[in-house]
Amino acid sequence: MRRDRALDALNFFLADVRDGLGPYLAVYLLAVHGWDQAGTGLVLSIAGIAGLLAQTPAGALVDGLRARRGLLALAAMAVAGACLAIPLWPGFWPVAAAQLASGAASAVFAPAVAAITLGLCGRAAFTRRTGRNEAWNHAGNAFAAAAAGGLSLWYGPIAVFALLGAMALGSLAAVLSIPADAIDNDLARGRKVGLPTAAQPSAWATLTGNRALLAFAACVALFHFANAAMLPLVGQKLAQQDLNRGTAMLSLCIVGAQLVMVPMAMLVGARADAWGRKPLFLAGFAVLALRGVLYTAADDAWWLLVVQTMDGVGAGLFGALFPIIVADLTRGSGHFNVSLGAVATAQGIGAAASNAAAGLVVVHAGYDAAFLALGGLAALGGLLFWWLMPETAASSAVRVASG
Repeated sequence: MRRDRALDALNFFLADVRDGLGPYLAVYLLAVHGWDQAGTGLVLSIAGIAGLLAQTPAGALVDGLRARRGLLALAAMAVAGACLAIPLWPGFWPVAAAQLASGAASAVFAPAVAAITLGLCGRAAFTRRTGRNEAWNHAGNAFAAAAAGGLSLWYGPIAVFALLGAMALGSLAAVLSIPADAIDNDLARGRKVGLPTAAQPSAWATLTGNRALLAFAACVALFHFANAAMLPLVGQKLAQQDLNRGTAMLSLCIVGAQLVMVPMAMLVGARADAWGRKPLFLAGFAVLALRGVLYTAADDAWWLLVVQTMDGVGAGLFGALFPIIVADLTRGSGHFNVSLGAVATAQGIGAAASNAAAGLVVVHAGYDAAFLALGGLAALGGLLFWWLMPETAASSAVRVASG
């Protein structure tokens, strides 16, 4: 119970820390310091690029270190410290350096949390516990978005810095409350207990020789290519209707989707072993494709809000299944975390390409064409996942059902 509560708290508090200031930094720089759109966009991109480049090395670092709690605590403090330095030095180069440090440090969180979870709970409980991790993470995201919106009404954009600092301290207390000697190092790496180092495949062999892992990385990239641009496009449509109301509606979109993600993550934890990973992941693709079509049905702000809330279904299923499937595919290799980082890199590439591609479609063909194109990519990704990916669940019920 103590371990479960510590992991609950860790995932809740890290929800705000792992992404840094995110879109709130743009609001702060534009509103408080009068930055232009070009400079703001550039520093936001720096954090994204740094995180993308650091994903695989961060996973390798988590595989290689035993002091994963300390690494996680150091990364949380690095992100918080970098972000809290921005109000003190709001010039371009200090902000760019802070974003670089924050983006690189944030790459540690996903593999470190997954490793600690696997090392604490073992394989038998990993699915259940990962679903619970994601549920608490989404609850933390919803709380942070609501708190940031409420506090900013009273104290302005600077309030998000205080919120980030408080949640960073909470995550530090949570990770240090996890007993270090309870984490099995071999399990945390996805390695067979007692396997000699010489018998262990190399990280490169694991990443390039596992065809199912490569197929999963491609499907993950397509999922995020289809998904990442949808919320920004919705935000643009809402802002065109009413700038002030559009901002509030966009916050509702984020909070609503995060709240829907909580039961979806819990569903994965409860049923992914019995039902299998594949049907649930395909359901995420199907909902994503449907969203792309439904956005074109009306421009009413409340309709867009309802459709965007469906993001909680697809993203909630995806977020919980992602580390579970990677753990299945790398079982016994000893390279679970570097594989998790490599697939996360594919995810980041898909997300980065999404906004650029969708923007070009909007310029040349309009918003409806962009939404339909993104929905079509989601359908393509679902077909590829159905065709290329095996069922990775280890339960006997799934093996019997799949023949």
